[in-house]
Amino acid sequence: MAAKILVHGSGHKAASWNETISFMTDNDDIMCPNLSSILDGKKASYENLYSSFTKYCNKIDGQIHLCGLSLGGILALNYALDFPQKVKTLVLIGTPHKIPKIAFGFQNMVFRVLPKSVFETMAFNKEDTFSLGNTLKNLDFSGKVRNLNCPTLILCGEKDGANMKSAHYFSQNIKNAELKIIENAGHVVNEENPKALAKILNEYFDG
Repeated sequence: MAAKILVHGSGHKAASWNETISFMTDNDDIMCPNLSSILDGKKASYENLYSSFTKYCNKIDGQIHLCGLSLGGILALNYALDFPQKVKTLVLIGTPHKIPKIAFGFQNMVFRVLPKSVFETMAFNKEDTFSLGNTLKNLDFSGKVRNLNCPTLILCGEKDGANMKSAHYFSQNIKNAELKIIENAGHVVNEENPKALAKILNEYFDG
């Protein structure tokens, strides 16, 4: 049976998947890496994070089911493009096909005035969040997604206006892609409507 890897976003940690996993029928083969941990002391940059994520996935025997939210979705998408033979299915939740620079710049302005304590609940501390962000801002998968061949499920919370356009872009440009909008949820679907997400993932992985 293929392992299921659930990848969190930059604003949360691996524990953000706990409630979703509690509703899943088959959770013995689920893995949730903490992105800050797999960096293993290396500088927080997208290049280093993706390299560490690649090593993490490549150590797993056989094919894998990849499911990522936001930054986790970016990593999952990147990996599926680079290692198509390794990915059995791909699930992208609230994932941008390219970084929206205006919104990203505004987010960084807000982050700068937040105290360091706020970042304790996030994937990375304040310094690493900015360091990683500076290497993310030019990412653009627009032309590449047409090369994906694995079955792909695109999910977006109905209130996640920032990523709804990307969700439709993915569904229109990825072969074998299916789009589902999750009610009563914004960007962080795994915490805002974990039961609905678990139901969708159960059906998708079983199918």
